[in-house]
Amino acid sequence: MKILIVSKSDTTGGAAIAAKRLKDALQASGHEVKMLVQEKKSNDEMVVSTGESANKKRWNFILFIIERLYFYFFEKSKTVRFAFSPAVAGEDISENLLVKEADIIHIHWFNQGFLSLNSFNKLVKLKKPIVWTLHDMWAFTGGCHYSGDCENYKNNCGNCKFFKRPGNQDLSSWVLKKKRRILKDSNIQFVTCSDWLAQKAKESSLLEGFDIKSIPNPIDTGVFYPKEKTAVRQKLGLPLDKKLILFGSANIMDERKGVVYLLDALKKMEKDQPDLKSDIEIIMFGKSDEAFLSKIPYKVNNLGLLHGESSISEVYNAANVFVLPSLEDNLPNTIMESLACGTPVVAFYTGGIPEMINHKSNGYLAEFKSVDDLLTGINYILNEDIEKLKLASLIKVECFYQQKIVSEKYASLYKSLI
Repeated sequence: MKILIVSKSDTTGGAAIAAKRLKDALQASGHEVKMLVQEKKSNDEMVVSTGESANKKRWNFILFIIERLYFYFFEKSKTVRFAFSPAVAGEDISENLLVKEADIIHIHWFNQGFLSLNSFNKLVKLKKPIVWTLHDMWAFTGGCHYSGDCENYKNNCGNCKFFKRPGNQDLSSWVLKKKRRILKDSNIQFVTCSDWLAQKAKESSLLEGFDIKSIPNPIDTGVFYPKEKTAVRQKLGLPLDKKLILFGSANIMDERKGVVYLLDALKKMEKDQPDLKSDIEIIMFGKSDEAFLSKIPYKVNNLGLLHGESSISEVYNAANVFVLPSLEDNLPNTIMESLACGTPVVAFYTGGIPEMINHKSNGYLAEFKSVDDLLTGINYILNEDIEKLKLASLIKVECFYQQKIVSEKYASLYKSLI
């Protein structure tokens, strides 16, 4: 059985990371698997790019620009620029040798100029079994990645909140209709990473009648595992005697990740618990805004963009608590990484996050958008028995996200399809 995992990239973005981890998990279990990407960043021989020449890379960039420019004329503001993908630009991979040889085509991410809806349609017409793992809501909406409080996708999209001129027959309505035509009589097995997203998919008009399974992403516990806290702090130049609160994301300023709620919680902590001022420091990693970080009332150890999973693992191990106040999220890799390192997590009760965090066991689930409860959660973790929290975190990962467990679920699914 030849498995082909398809994704825009092998390292950039949460979906890419999850796809690569699944490839590694399947490979470790003895399955014949390769990964086809538009942008290859790793040195993995089992990851194959659709082209490495300078001209090909320029063309990839042009496709990305076409995709973004197309939406530019519809977008309400630049704050929603990457919240909606029309999938109008992309390359045709239906004639790629790996695609032709594959028994199973497993799609993870194809937006941002990798595949268009037209090129996706060509894959569907090959009549090969396709597994599509959803990392957000895009597959069943008119183009948005997360719909927020909008439920138009349950019927027919239109009047899109991301548009400056929404209407009944706007671009979101057109995209949904095009997806409906492509999916008609298609041989696609949809998989979500969380039960929450599976329920959303089942409620959509587009995926009505499709079988939708829920299988989480895997994580390599040979990379993300507990390390001696003092040693990693010394290596990273972090204080040995402080309680360190960690926040990290590819883009710290992404509104969906909710960093402003952490800022407000820290301001409240400084006001209500001034005696902690000398005991607390913050760790940040990811693309950031120095003007924003200067508003944080505690010393910030800004590590910037991190490269390499071993380095990221060390940062989780250095922290006392990881805080991710996401407003919309599926099954965040960052939470899984933190738990695998034995570091408890504080997050809002939203999306697929409650499936990862057992309240007051391996973390704290705060009331949605409540700064007060977010701070309560931070205080709870900082004052709770750390060994108990650590053990619960490791057990959660071992039981649900370990590579072998996830790869076996997917292998069983693939076999049922062929």
